Amino acid sequence: MHHCFDLRQVEEEAANMYLQYYINENGDKVYTTKKESPLGLPTQSAHPARFSPDDMYSRQRFLLKKRFGLLPIQQSPLNLPLLSQSLTTQQSSRPETPHTDQLSNAFSMATRNLGGFLVLILAIAICEAASVFQPISDSHRSAASELFTANDGSFGSLEEAYEALRSFEILGIDKKSDIRTAICQSVVDKLGSSSSAPKDLFYALKVNSILKCKVNDKIFEGIAARLKAIANTASSLLDFYHSIGSLVLIKDQSSEVDVLLADAGGIFHSIKSLSQSDGRWRFSSDNPESSTYAAGLALEALSGVVSLASSEIDQSKIGTLKSDILKLFDSVEKYDDGAMYFDEKVVDLRERQSPLSTTASVVRGLTAFAAVTSGNIKVPGDKILGLAKFFLGIGIPGNAKDFFNQVDSLASLESNKVAIPLILSLPATVLSLTKKDRLQVKVSTVLGSSAPPLTVKLVRALSSGSKVATTIESQELKFDRESESHFLDVPKSVDVGNYIFVFEVVLHDSEDEKVYATGGSTQVQIFVTGVIKIENAEIVVLDSDVGSIETQKKLDLAGENSLALSANHLQKLRLSFQLTTPFGNAFKPHQVFLKLRHETKVEHIFVVGKSGKKFEIILDFLGLVEKFYYLSGSYDIQLTVGDAVMENSFFRAIGYIDLDLPEAPEKASRPPTPAIDPYSKYGPKAEISHIFRVPEKRPSQELSLIFLGLVFLPLIGFLVGLLRLGVNLKNFPTSALPATFGILFHVGIAAVLLLYVLFWLKLDLFTTLKWVGLLGVFLLFVGHRILSHQASTSAKLKSA
Repeated sequence: MHHCFDLRQVEEEAANMYLQYYINENGDKVYTTKKESPLGLPTQSAHPARFSPDDMYSRQRFLLKKRFGLLPIQQSPLNLPLLSQSLTTQQSSRPETPHTDQLSNAFSMATRNLGGFLVLILAIAICEAASVFQPISDSHRSAASELFTANDGSFGSLEEAYEALRSFEILGIDKKSDIRTAICQSVVDKLGSSSSAPKDLFYALKVNSILKCKVNDKIFEGIAARLKAIANTASSLLDFYHSIGSLVLIKDQSSEVDVLLADAGGIFHSIKSLSQSDGRWRFSSDNPESSTYAAGLALEALSGVVSLASSEIDQSKIGTLKSDILKLFDSVEKYDDGAMYFDEKVVDLRERQSPLSTTASVVRGLTAFAAVTSGNIKVPGDKILGLAKFFLGIGIPGNAKDFFNQVDSLASLESNKVAIPLILSLPATVLSLTKKDRLQVKVSTVLGSSAPPLTVKLVRALSSGSKVATTIESQELKFDRESESHFLDVPKSVDVGNYIFVFEVVLHDSEDEKVYATGGSTQVQIFVTGVIKIENAEIVVLDSDVGSIETQKKLDLAGENSLALSANHLQKLRLSFQLTTPFGNAFKPHQVFLKLRHETKVEHIFVVGKSGKKFEIILDFLGLVEKFYYLSGSYDIQLTVGDAVMENSFFRAIGYIDLDLPEAPEKASRPPTPAIDPYSKYGPKAEISHIFRVPEKRPSQELSLIFLGLVFLPLIGFLVGLLRLGVNLKNFPTSALPATFGILFHVGIAAVLLLYVLFWLKLDLFTTLKWVGLLGVFLLFVGHRILSHQASTSAKLKSA
């Protein structure tokens, strides 16, 4: 689940009320109000609540990204403590109050490592930052090369091929030569087939409009005749869309083919009959459900009818259709950052379209219809700019279809007759006072083309969280022709902090106001960073009874410190310091923590509150002995100060304090067990030592020699028997072939005996059996031949 936390502190009479939310798996923002510390202490009262009016942005943005696969799926969330953006506690003269004790206990339980707190601060700042829209960049070009990958020079279908080629064409990527041969062959085959469906012909012609394949005009004539017949008899919106769209493509690709519609008025009326009173369309007369996605298809189809009409369409019908377009735009939905989009109103369509594909359909239909009709379609420029912001605001989609819908829609908005949106973007929204950064603003079209002559003004600047304007007067940014950017030095009245800058774009030529949409004022969140001065830092050990100073040490929080302090349970520890901006104003960072870490690794974390112009915390050890689990000994002292606009945020060790606490009573709580490092399981494992069985005791050497003699005794007897009987070679065959088999047979037997010896000396059982099998087959063959020869010889002797 993707989280973006926002904790707001609400003042009440005697307690702090915190409001936090999370976005659940359905995209709903669920709020929880708690009368507690924001770190999850036991609550006095808590209840979940849902707020709908101001939650549409977070909910729909979450659902949109979830649908597009833009959410991190396999990334583990940061294992950081949940901290409020502005977390402070008011310190009184008695630090042992229950509120302070609860805070310290909460931090010790919920926080084990503050090393990543700056990451959390920046994440909170990003979550709350106003959206900055950027035009199409090289990131889209790199993504296109990865998303659209051809297998063996072709794509899965001509529709996919067209989406890839169109995306490459818009982004200026030249890959036609790599895939032309295979795809053109598919185009020619599809156009030449009489069984091709209108949709297949439509995308084949779309691909051909880019690749310019060699297609005979006779093929175009045959296709045009078929498509005219379909357009005259069609009853479904998709049939109208594909047939008329294909005729428009043929008109652009071949001037010799007659594609004009004789009954253009009747076809126009047939398509218009599928429209609804709210500007949406039905897919067919049999389907009562209305669709915003279908409205975009219908507008494209009607624009094709107008361009293919043999005689002019009745202007009253054109005017009625323009009114329907305005009704359709009444249903456009809006985000808080000005982005606008269309979404389907029904849930039972067979193929529900996403907001991206629905909005893309409407944009293509609107721009196509505006291109073929005279007069203006009075859609407000702010809405056209809002649609552009929607497409740019989703970043880079994760699949090819959504990527195509995004860049193709932006290309349609890049040059249209309604209003060309101009995007105000900032290369950097973080300005450093230390580096003397300049404010840089660029104004361009959605695809990054140059804007007409214009002026960018900084109207005002608001401190984040405040509705009161700063002392910045309206200033005009200077234009640099070489970089095509507008620059402004950061005004001297702007100190370190988080601001909302309000910009206004003013076109020089009044005629351009009829062509371009600037959207009036644009709000951008700017972070002004700087080095914060740390002054008057000291740490003091006080006597609890009279408050006299026992030990006082000055601190250099900008450098290294190594203090050695000691105290007992009857004393107090006070830490104080001041933070000022480069302009000398008091600075209040988001996070200020003091951590005491015992030598047993038990940690206690306290919030350092602001008292007047300085930050101060007083720890009364008498009231903290239970929280410290009566653990005496050395405690490391660490101070953490951090903010998103503080360039010198730090997490610094101050030294240590040796505490002498009383003995723990019998019923006192014990210290928690040290937390296990979750990454320890990835470390080196313990070495595994194998213990082999102890070998059995061997017999004596004399017994082994006697056994060896008994083993060889039968062999010796066999050899002696052979010598006594004598060797008879009279029956050994004398003919060449039988003699060869006889020799091979005896050689095979000798090989078996040798293999037997090798088995005892070297070979394993499986190797021996393999060779025995091979020798066995060999002996079977040669033995059978030699025995057959001996049998035939013996039979001849007996018969003789």
